[in-house]
Amino acid sequence: MAIFDPVVRESTPSIIAGKLRTAIGRGQIPAGSQLVETELARELGVSRGPLREAMQRLTQEGLLISIRNRGIFVITMTEEEVRDMYVARTAVERAAAELILAKNGGKAVAAQLSRVVKAMKKAADKTDLDAMSEADMDYHSTLVSAAESPRLTRIHNTLLTETRMCLTALEQRYPDPHTRVGEHQAIADALARGDQDLVGTLLIRHMDDALERLTGGGHSEPAATA
Repeated sequence: MAIFDPVVRESTPSIIAGKLRTAIGRGQIPAGSQLVETELARELGVSRGPLREAMQRLTQEGLLISIRNRGIFVITMTEEEVRDMYVARTAVERAAAELILAKNGGKAVAAQLSRVVKAMKKAADKTDLDAMSEADMDYHSTLVSAAESPRLTRIHNTLLTETRMCLTALEQRYPDPHTRVGEHQAIADALARGDQDLVGTLLIRHMDDALERLTGGGHSEPAATA
């Protein structure tokens, strides 16, 4: 009888896909760019086989698009697609919160989120907008990961990459970073109290506000918020 389960190592295509996903999200590979296999394989130090598999994964996720007789390109997002993306994010994050509360309550997860909020506050105090944005993304990633649903996490990773793409492309900035800190802490506090309805309401409000700022919404300077 075996004592240990086999060690599961991340596959090379998975690692490559992760690197490409991050580069796309951060704007290092801009929207609309064509991916050239030979150049990417050389830069990543990998063969073209696992690279193609990684690119196929991102195509299935919707981050890349294959155009016949032309090649593979990073997607560009219309305003309608951005709105649809936020609808999906709201649904995923609310579902994650419901799972967390149904399994073992939200206090432990809320404590994790509060630690991320502290990092957000430090970044806000220093007006470090890049660190603020990273902490913002980390907050939402932590929330969904805590639900321990592989499918929700997989979907959410793609949605966060699309969010990063939008923010990077439009060079968004927070008009008042401390306001965003308060919003995130309020969600964590509602989760700690086990108030599922309030968590849902706050998440919807948070996403609606982010979408409004991202798409213009009458603001002179849209805000970078996840």
